[in-house]
Amino acid sequence: MRDIQAEINEKLDEIEHKENVRILHAVESGSRAWGFASPDSDYDVRFVYVRPEKEYLRLDEPRDVIEWELDEVLDINGWDLKKALLQFAKSNVVMYEWSGSPIVYRTTQTWAKIRKMSEGYFSEKSGMYRYYGTANSTYQKFLQEDMVRYKKYFYALRPILAAKYIETYHAVPPVLFVDLLGQDMPDDLRIAIDRLLEKKKITTEKEENPQDPVIRSFIETELERLKAVTERMEDDRNRDWSAINEVFIETIKDYS
Repeated sequence: MRDIQAEINEKLDEIEHKENVRILHAVESGSRAWGFASPDSDYDVRFVYVRPEKEYLRLDEPRDVIEWELDEVLDINGWDLKKALLQFAKSNVVMYEWSGSPIVYRTTQTWAKIRKMSEGYFSEKSGMYRYYGTANSTYQKFLQEDMVRYKKYFYALRPILAAKYIETYHAVPPVLFVDLLGQDMPDDLRIAIDRLLEKKKITTEKEENPQDPVIRSFIETELERLKAVTERMEDDRNRDWSAINEVFIETIKDYS
């Protein structure tokens, strides 16, 4: 039987050796990290790496992405430290999800410092807008017909619940879907979601099933409401680069 975790760690070792980088943090992302993988879901491995200091002083800088493997089982790619920090500066929720993933393949004390620093750059408006956009795009592209893939329900539900979490608690939302379900919601919606979760466990990625009227109504109502709420919010982005620059310089010097 294939030992996926051991194979993933072997791949990460291979990346460090062949690319001459140090991996600071490597995690699972996507449906497995969110807690609603299908039986045939692949492994979405994401990592942040740092190169030696001299590589950041080149005029012809190397690519800031390492795309290592993509097949039916493994999807492995990572971002350079500089790219990751720039995304934290923009309050890109992707970076906060990588940082908070419950499935960690490897991490470092350096990443713990970066994660602590990133808390000061989380923007509620940016986070809500990004989650609204993801949910709305999923709804418009995949949830219009009478028959839908249940996987797509979760790709709309999760960002909606994440946006609601930010709105309620003014904090970075948890990655696990079950943790987002701890929020207040109507009983009929909770029952419908629980039923959907059970079906998802035995449903393949591409299998189609009839629309669930309770869930569809919730998605439609919340998309309209969240759009209005987000548009009224004030810009709360942190434009002070000092903390990000400091951790960037410290990290590349530590590696060199």
